[in-house]
Amino acid sequence: MQLKILLEGNIYSITLTNNVIEDGESFYTKMDQDMDKGWMMSREWVEKPDQLQRCQIAADKIADSIHTENETLTHLMAGYILTRMKNVQEVHINTDGDMMETEFITL
Repeated sequence: MQLKILLEGNIYSITLTNNVIEDGESFYTKMDQDMDKGWMMSREWVEKPDQLQRCQIAADKIADSIHTENETLTHLMAGYILTRMKNVQEVHINTDGDMMETEFITL
């Protein structure tokens, strides 16, 4: 599976095997449990993030992991997005201070 990330004018192509996605499912479940408690999204507290917001949170973590060159976290967050938004091909990450402006391009 492949996910294209557009971040600050750069394009990153992340390729994941099915094994990576399957092995990450327990991590993704834990992420969902954490987000069930609410999440601070930019300057707004979201009591119960919906699926889109959860993927925006994961995309924000991708931006951080790319900046810190944490390839493992980049792949885990890409896997989260690919398992929660089945037809997504691209993520356009907003870095202007509002993660809720991050967009997902699907088939």
